[in-house]
Amino acid sequence: MTEEEVLAEFRAAGALLEGHFVLSSGRHSPRYLQCARVLMEPMRASRLASALCASLPREIRSQIEAVVSPAMGGVIIGHEMGRALGVEAMFVERPTGTFELRRGFALKPGQKVLLVEDVVTTGLSSREAIEAVEAAGGEVVAASALVDRSGGEADLGRPFFPLVQLNVPTYAPDEIPAELAALPAEKPGSRKAA
Repeated sequence: MTEEEVLAEFRAAGALLEGHFVLSSGRHSPRYLQCARVLMEPMRASRLASALCASLPREIRSQIEAVVSPAMGGVIIGHEMGRALGVEAMFVERPTGTFELRRGFALKPGQKVLLVEDVVTTGLSSREAIEAVEAAGGEVVAASALVDRSGGEADLGRPFFPLVQLNVPTYAPDEIPAELAALPAEKPGSRKAA
């Protein structure tokens, strides 16, 4: 899938939003990609996961024994990536503020894991999820995401393969341009802003 084809999927789902958004990272942006909305149609989710799977180098794909994604945003795409790769898919969640495997999910010592996200902005959630996977005994061999909003700046400490990379500006709360600050801020993500 080309970048334009991926964005066409977001547009068709009404998932490419414009306005003033507070991202999960606490940064502000004039655009927001609502991955939950683009993934709510199962065939679209399957197409995007297949494209994301195909974007992984063969040597990475051949190592993957499990997919782990962070709850909430990564659950659907993580599940679809597990299906596309033919491996188990599980997720980490934050019942007390720190990611952990729950619900009977377990990794074998040294099990090779692909971390899958919906959107990466700063990489904070991904790095925290990687720590949780490794604390549970897994080895994260690579990370992937539908969208890299970091402009290529997010360092996950692992090879990172986004389906599409967007250079949408984001701003710290004390750097918001006047035209953006004039709009009411919406918080569409799953994590409270810092």
